[in-house]
Amino acid sequence: MTADTAGTRPGPPPALALLAAAHGGPALAVAAIAGLLALRGDLRPLDAAVVTGAVLTGQLTIGWGNDLRDLPRDRAVGRADKPLATGALPVGWVVRALVVAALACLVLSALAGWRSALVNIVLGAGAGHAYNLALKSTRWSWVPYASAFGTLPSVVTLAGPAPEWAPLWMTAAGAALGVGAHLLNTLPDLADDERTGVRGLPHRIGERPSRVLAAVLLPAASLLAVFGPAGAPPGWAWAALVPVAVLAVLTLVARGRTPFRAAVAIALLDVVLLVAAG
Repeated sequence: MTADTAGTRPGPPPALALLAAAHGGPALAVAAIAGLLALRGDLRPLDAAVVTGAVLTGQLTIGWGNDLRDLPRDRAVGRADKPLATGALPVGWVVRALVVAALACLVLSALAGWRSALVNIVLGAGAGHAYNLALKSTRWSWVPYASAFGTLPSVVTLAGPAPEWAPLWMTAAGAALGVGAHLLNTLPDLADDERTGVRGLPHRIGERPSRVLAAVLLPAASLLAVFGPAGAPPGWAWAALVPVAVLAVLTLVARGRTPFRAAVAIALLDVVLLVAAG
């Protein structure tokens, strides 16, 4: 019996376990945002697929890297939701999946053009790995989220036929969404993180201030999505702010992973606003 398989216990099918270890839900959501932004832009269908694939594979490497890095901590606090921590998923499988995804991210990013590739690899996926390896336990834990989400629109626009940086208001909206999502995603793990020495920004300012700050940042991103594009916003855009307000309230009062899911829903609503307005 190898070290990878020793002590394993029955768990989900391997494919689902790998997806869970990659934080599949958020990774797919970020890729969906990239895909929707590509639809709004001037990218050809093949180019849009390449950019979306580059973002997705980069996100998968971040998720797998996170669970590999946190494996000792997750075992120490008994994280039953982490296949690596429970032994349901061999470490070697995750390492190999990470390597394959990283290579795919490099190839797909290069196919999208060197400008888009640099932004996706350095400011997107690279920022995520900087969080995993160094910044997660510091007061600067929010910076990788601001970088990755703020530059995501530019990964798309720099891959177009006339490469250019995304408008400043779009970059600001993405950064606000990213920081808000970081604050809310950390809340359920505050106690476990403190036990294992992780003290990012949400740990330092506390649960309630984190919720309030996220409840400000997320609607601010939506307002930028409505008022940022040129011209007067259409009536339906105003109506779209209603579910955003409801979801923002959820971030203040809900428990568990619901606030983070509300943040993801707000992000998707914002991108739909952009696509419909485009």
